[in-house]
Amino acid sequence: MDITITPAKLSGSVTPPPSKSQAHRALIAAALADGESVISNVAFSQDIEATINCLESLGAEFVREGSSVTVRGMGANSMSPLRRLAYPRLDCGESGSTLRFLIPVALAVRGGGIFSGRGRLMERPQKPYFDLFDEKGIFCEQKDGTLTVTGMLTPGTYRLPGNVSSQFVTGLLYALPLLDGDSEIVLTSPLESRGYADMTLDVLKAFGITVEERENSFFVPGKQIYQPHSFAVEADWSQAGFWYAAKLLGSPVDVAGMNPDSIQGDRVITAYLIELSAVGSLNLEVSGCPDLVPPLAVMAALRTGETTCLTNAARLRIKESDRLASVTQVLRALGADITEGADSLAILGRGTLAGGVKVDSFNDHRIAMMAAIAATRCNNPVTINGAECVAKSYPDFWEEYRRLGGKIERRL
Repeated sequence: MDITITPAKLSGSVTPPPSKSQAHRALIAAALADGESVISNVAFSQDIEATINCLESLGAEFVREGSSVTVRGMGANSMSPLRRLAYPRLDCGESGSTLRFLIPVALAVRGGGIFSGRGRLMERPQKPYFDLFDEKGIFCEQKDGTLTVTGMLTPGTYRLPGNVSSQFVTGLLYALPLLDGDSEIVLTSPLESRGYADMTLDVLKAFGITVEERENSFFVPGKQIYQPHSFAVEADWSQAGFWYAAKLLGSPVDVAGMNPDSIQGDRVITAYLIELSAVGSLNLEVSGCPDLVPPLAVMAALRTGETTCLTNAARLRIKESDRLASVTQVLRALGADITEGADSLAILGRGTLAGGVKVDSFNDHRIAMMAAIAATRCNNPVTINGAECVAKSYPDFWEEYRRLGGKIERRL
């Protein structure tokens, strides 16, 4: 689907959708619990649907009612009879979180699984797991678009780099409490995206799981049982970033429903907004908030005469698109002065953007939303190719954009 946007300011109040990151974590914990949990304020985006479908294949049950879902957990434990069942087939869609979180979980609960996905998902690196599995005697094979992992996780020491993705740490944090002995995750390099690991620890605690944080490691006692819990998902700070960007670019948008004390690391957007609103060159470190780079880049592109550098962003190359390249190509096509580095973006702000072009979404939800916000400050209409990709994380984005006064025309 193509969407053509005629430039116009947005206006009104908007509440971003529930946090996809927090929902993934709560649903997994509830699925592992011994009993029934209710997870409320869930947005059933494509990524969340993928997680629910995979958890059903692993043995949990889900009953939906509006934006809430009742989860009948599988009662996972070190002696679970689920381990005697056939290896499940787990379609992760395009969700990196689903894949990386559930690889260790599937090993702990079912002795493995056969994983598949779409888009760039199966190209995204899994080397930290592969290295661990080779050391632990776990079989893994990736070919023909599927990843087969079989074997048993055993208690012990798990060494992981912290600078690839915190998703590997999260996957192990979910699985290791189920083993019949104690384990420790040792970080061999500093942990980036620390806020996401904190979110994991927060959800685990809510579901009765104890993890002891030590210097450069996480100690995980074994033989733990997930306890059922009612959990309300917060509004998503990473999605809020696009509406905050619209506000900074001159649209009187009120972003409602946000928890200022949230554990979500992307709440740093409010601090970065203050810096972007000020005069002077900026260097914003984004290793801890990579999902904010598209809205940060579009804000930087319109800081008239000011230079902004977004640094330590190499991991953006392994997202739904190579986001350093796709952010650069889209904003440059719209008229921005932006230079792509190996792990950074350098942007010289301008007063307006020309627009008048068709840009590709690269099948990346955050690139499509970035282009839509940039269009509010273009001089000419902007057409976005593949705009339906927002369904991955924000299915109602275009409806909200129109409700706020955005002038859009759809073409299938």
